[in-house]
Formats: sequence, C-alpha cells, structure tokens
Amino acid sequence: MTARRIVTSRSGGVSTGPYASFNLGDHVGDDPAAVAANRQRLAAAAGLEPDHLVWMEQIHGATVQVVDAARTAPVEATDGLVTATPGIAVAVLVADCVPILLADPEHGVVAAVHAGRVGAAAGVVPRAVEAFRSAGGDPASSDALLGPAICGACYEVPADMQAAVESRLPGSAVRTRAGTPGLDLRAGIARQLAALGVERIVTDPRCTAEDPELYSHRRDGVTGRQAALAWIE
Repeated sequence: MTARRIVTSRSGGVSTGPYASFNLGDHVGDDPAAVAANRQRLAAAAGLEPDHLVWMEQIHGATVQVVDAARTAPVEATDGLVTATPGIAVAVLVADCVPILLADPEHGVVAAVHAGRVGAAAGVVPRAVEAFRSAGGDPASSDALLGPAICGACYEVPADMQAAVESRLPGSAVRTRAGTPGLDLRAGIARQLAALGVERIVTDPRCTAEDPELYSHRRDGVTGRQAALAWIE
C-alpha cells in the first residue's frame, strides 16, 4: 500500500476577492458554487471522486472520528479523521492552525488532524494517535507531516495564554520576532508526537502569515482555507 498526501495553496481555483483563488473552506463566506468547483478540481487532481474526500466540521476541539465510507456531508463537530479504507481521503482545512497528516502505509491507515492553539492544548493530538492505533495504525511505522502554519516568530499571544498552552503542550513557548511572548505550535506538536511513538516527523517550514501563497486568518481576517489531505491506495 502507498500513502498519498496533498497540501494545497491559494493558487489555481475560481474564488475571487479575499478568497482568491483556491479556497476550499465552505464556512468562510465564499460563494458556495466557487467552493464546490474548487473541491471538484482538488478531487480530480487527486484522482478521486468528490465524495471520497471526507471533510470535517472543525470546532477547535479534541474529538477524533474514524470514517470508512464516502460521504457528501462533513463529519460533524470533529477535529480529526482516521481511515483504514483505501481510496477515502481525510481532509483538514486551515489558515494558520497546524494541519497534521499521519500515515502508516504498512498497515494502511491515515489520519488528518486540525490542531490550532485551543485544540492542541485540549489534547487533539493524543486523541488522534489513540484513534489511529485503534484503526490498526502503528506510530512506530508511521510518519507525520506538519503542514504550513503560523510560525513562532509571528504568533504573538499574551503571556498568560502562552503559559497555559506551554503547560499542556511543552515546547511550544517561544519569543516572537518582536521579542514578545509567542507560540510555535508545530514545535510543541512535534515533541508530543515523538513522545507518542511517532519516529518520523517532517515539518513544512512555510509560515502562513508570511507566505502570500497561503491563506492566513491572522494576517488577513476574512480569507479562505487551504487543505491537507491523505489517503491510502
């Protein structure tokens, strides 16, 4: 079996205005027809039917669910999806939060996780690894991709918020470029994944707030969402 992954940018779609152009989020105010067309383009690029891309109704929580079939509606109120069904792609939408893709091609299991500040502090990553194990995945034979997200040099937060997140996600507290309290969520998540037995962790170095080819809610306010998805074939 082979694990496939795609991380999109904001280029190549039909959305306009602040959503230009490859917005995949259907909850941000964009024209639904444009979002549907963009999702069709993504499915075609992946060689999958549109209903084989499974989306989430992301709520910045720690709920993770296992899916095993195609569906047209997003999985309700969840921030992580796991599947062991070949040809079913699990997808996460982001515009600063950390998209995590876990893959164990040896055992045929993948996961997509939405890990923002709130969800990461609430424990969505350990929940995802637990669900990944329950579906037959083995962290020791898996790898994780931490996709584009806001970097620690840009992610300024109040000192008390930084301390609260650091207490639950050790390794995430940093100083920003301006010398103020900040958070590097990918650093904390990488440390957490390693402690959970994931030996191969790759971090995409791009910062959403710095790269104009990526959507960033913190930079732009009203904006679109890029996606990260994984599947087994």
